[in-house]
Amino acid sequence: MVRDPRNGHIFAAANNAWWGNDLQISTNGGKKWHKSSTGLGFAEDRGMKLNRIWNICPDRESRPNTIWCGVDPGALFRSDDGGKNWTEVRSLTEHPTRAKWFPGAGGLMVHTILPDPTNPQRIFVAISVAGCFRSDDDGQTWQPLNKGVRADFQPDKFPEVGQCVHRMTMDSNDARILYQQNHCGQYRSDDAGATWKDISKGLPSRFGFPIIRHPHETGTIYVIPEIGAEARYVPDAAFAIWRSRNGGRSWQKLTRGLPQKNAYFHVFRHATASEASPDSDAANLYVGTGSGEIFISRNTGDSWEALPAHLPPVVSLEASIV
Repeated sequence: MVRDPRNGHIFAAANNAWWGNDLQISTNGGKKWHKSSTGLGFAEDRGMKLNRIWNICPDRESRPNTIWCGVDPGALFRSDDGGKNWTEVRSLTEHPTRAKWFPGAGGLMVHTILPDPTNPQRIFVAISVAGCFRSDDDGQTWQPLNKGVRADFQPDKFPEVGQCVHRMTMDSNDARILYQQNHCGQYRSDDAGATWKDISKGLPSRFGFPIIRHPHETGTIYVIPEIGAEARYVPDAAFAIWRSRNGGRSWQKLTRGLPQKNAYFHVFRHATASEASPDSDAANLYVGTGSGEIFISRNTGDSWEALPAHLPPVVSLEASIV
């Protein structure tokens, strides 16, 4: 689910093993919903099946009717009429490297979409398991950008494609700076994805799923390391969120208000959010867990508190000031 900040419309993706996949839209704050997935699927002659809708991403302010949607199996759709009709971005689906893409545990999906707010022709996507791709011509062509990113599970540890990006984000003030939490480390790019630097030093694990950017501080990011692919919970079962205020050059462990015993839970790739605080220069941060808890920080991560909620596993979390 995502709220379009340009007009307040809310999009919700429903994925059901029995009823299939559907995208719904509400234009009145959730009071009423209607279908918004006409064309969101593959033509019969494509020989492909829409397995799951993964991510809905509103475009820039300058294009108020353009919306992007990432799906499994490794495809991107676009709407230029506010979500009424969708078109497959076949240039990505039919990328020359696609034979080297493969599904991870969650499938083969476009889970991150990042339009460049300063360049109307540039957009980034992250695909698991394929890596980071960038288009400089509004989606007509795509370039894989994974130089410096490890793929320890591959015979070639630094392939052109085949990296398992878990989540990717863009700096709040500089669109050239990207960050990613990967299956095999944490990384930063200072040149719009052309090259990546390993910023894992100082963290207890190179493995994790979400990465959070501060809504207005350049260089401030947050990660939640986990033990690894074999046991997906935080190290020593003590919940810690790690913050860097210098682009990953050093890290600070944040634990105040977080459970330090028996934290045998997982944080999914979309189960975090941040927003600028309406009352101060601080940021409000949110983290949902696989055990159904939501933790919030109102002071940029210095301390945390659990919201009074007992939920199913939190797989996606969005924050929006309305």
